[in-house]
Amino acid sequence: QVQLVESGGGLVQPGESLRLSCVPSGRTFSGDAMGWFRQAPGKERTFVASITCNSFLRYYHDSVKGRFTISRDVGKNTLYLQMNSLKPDGTAVYYCAGSTKNRNLKSSEAFDYWGQGTRVTVSS
Repeated sequence: QVQLVESGGGLVQPGESLRLSCVPSGRTFSGDAMGWFRQAPGKERTFVASITCNSFLRYYHDSVKGRFTISRDVGKNTLYLQMNSLKPDGTAVYYCAGSTKNRNLKSSEAFDYWGQGTRVTVSS
């Protein structure tokens, strides 16, 4: 059973950038679609970005388009989320997730396994 570990979260000021990483253990996720979701305290988990197994297609929530970039490095077996121009509403726990499917990649229901999350706080 694969496990995912997120890292890179922290406290940043509005307008600054942060890069999150997600590393699996147990096996490579090269054959899986991957995604990022986030959850603010007391709120439901929402879609941020996803990427197909071959990196050909990328999906973003409208609120992060043009500011966030999802990517994967097959050689390092690592998933990234580059977050630029961060806003206070980006404050949340960010989760990476993997999917053995290749459909409905904007929905958490498409994802089979998850990390424990990394906290991002955007505040002055």
